[in-house]
Amino acid sequence: MTNPSSETLNKLAEVSTATLTTALFRRGFRNIFIQGPQRMNPGPNMVGPAYTLRYIPAREDLDGLDSFADRENPQRKGVEECPEGAVFVIDSRQDATAASAGCILVTRLQERGCKGIVTDGGFRDTPEISALRMPAYHSRPSAPTNLTKHHAVAINDPIACGGVSVFPGDIIVGDNEGVVCIPRHLVTEVAQETEEMTVFEDYVLERVQEGASIFGLYPPTDPETMDRFRVWRQKNNR
Repeated sequence: MTNPSSETLNKLAEVSTATLTTALFRRGFRNIFIQGPQRMNPGPNMVGPAYTLRYIPAREDLDGLDSFADRENPQRKGVEECPEGAVFVIDSRQDATAASAGCILVTRLQERGCKGIVTDGGFRDTPEISALRMPAYHSRPSAPTNLTKHHAVAINDPIACGGVSVFPGDIIVGDNEGVVCIPRHLVTEVAQETEEMTVFEDYVLERVQEGASIFGLYPPTDPETMDRFRVWRQKNNR
């Protein structure tokens, strides 16, 4: 399967997760909004293909501090191998009682050109992570090292994150509301549709702010609504 074009990814950078969930619901997808993680550092949309890390519960004979020196440690290896432009997505089993990662690893991902990081657990060093340029999403701060609760077992395998199935290469979009996982084979058509939806919703919002009723406007069941929208769109060069 070919990678999405830069044009497609740029379109997704301009649409909300709310609009995306509606477009995916129209295609029968009800469970694509990752539950729990919130953005730590508000800003422009995060968009990129998923690169994944999976944790299972820690075990005392395996998860000592010396395990961090192992170059095959999936957490460390994943950080060093995550491709430029990807979003690092971590399956922490929705357990935020230990950190999924800290500022040093997240900074390394930023400097390697990653587009963002998402966990359904928590991060440590949260004041420092919040100050980074790269978008970061977690459930809540968690100071204890990951070794107290998490054992890293796999990179770039299918995972669950916030109750959502995430496959490597799925397109991850995050805004200031949350994170959506778009099945890769749908991304081009969803990007095109949601770009159009966003323009129409901007028109609707402007009309509502002017005092218009939503009946006949949203959804556009009044025959004149789309005619008025086309005039508005041309006038506003949208």
